[in-house]
Formats: sequence, structure tokens, C-alpha cells
Amino acid sequence: MRNVIETERLRLICCDELLICTVLESDAAITAMLHVEVAPEWNYGGAPAFQFSLKQITEHPDDEKWMTYVVVLKSENRLIGGGGYKGKPTAEGMVEIGYGIAESYRNRGFATEMAMALTQNAFKDSTVKMVVAHTLAEENASVKVLKRCGMKYAGEGYDPEDGKLWRWEINRDDFNR
Repeated sequence: MRNVIETERLRLICCDELLICTVLESDAAITAMLHVEVAPEWNYGGAPAFQFSLKQITEHPDDEKWMTYVVVLKSENRLIGGGGYKGKPTAEGMVEIGYGIAESYRNRGFATEMAMALTQNAFKDSTVKMVVAHTLAEENASVKVLKRCGMKYAGEGYDPEDGKLWRWEINRDDFNR
């Protein structure tokens, strides 16, 4: 039985090894396995994120719930995005989230609903003290999503692939207010 996070409109399905391999195979294979339709361009992050998750959970099966999820819009039974965590909580109790929604489903609050669900789910684990996320260093839709989730700007960083980034975070106390 897969770990599933339910929200009002979304079902976030935790990817085990079999589901990740299916995602890497094809959208048709996903449809056959999950009995859902698949939105075009749902996989915003592409294969590398799923390959990273597959390697991680193959080596550390207990980390599965701290990796990748696929997102199904319940009303249409359609896979519309993906995201999750970038690994289990650190020794300091920090976990990072990421998310992406198919372009044709953007601007409807799904990314906010997904990010909020991931944050809330993370704080169910007593070891998690802070949830963080990164955006490009510019005002954009992701910045709005994270602000709606109660996250605060926490500084700049740099990624060799993405360049300058902004860090966003929320701690357990602020989330519970």
C-alpha cells in the first residue's frame, strides 16, 4: 500500500521503486498502473528527479516517504504534476520541498495546495523543525505559492545549474499558528 497524502482536490501518491520505474518508462505505463489519465507536460522536473529518487530509495528504502510524489487531480482522475521532498530530514530537523504542476493546470491553486500538503505532512514527523524551499531569485509564481504557505524569505544562495536562488522557510511554531 502506497503512502498517499489527500487534500480537498488532490491525491499525492508516494513513489515506490515500481512506480518510479513506471514513470521513467512512459505515460502510457503510468495510466496502466495507476488507472489515471496523464496530463501533457506533467513532469516538470523531468527524468533526473525520478532517477535521483530511485537511487535513493533503492539504497535507503526507509527514505521512500521523503522522496517523490505524483499528483492526481481527483475530479478528473488525471496526473497533473509531481514533487515531494529532497530527502529525509537533516540532523537539524530541516526538510526541503519541491513541486511542479503541468502548465495547463497552473493558476488554479494546485501548486499552493500541494506545497501546503507537503509542509503539513512533513510536520507530522516530530523530528521536522523546519521546511524549506528554493525559487529562482525573482518574483514569480513559486514565490507567491510559498508566501501563501506562510514561508518567509530567508536569504540568497547559488546553484551551479540554476544560478542565484532565494531560500524560503517556515518553522513548526509559525506553521501551527
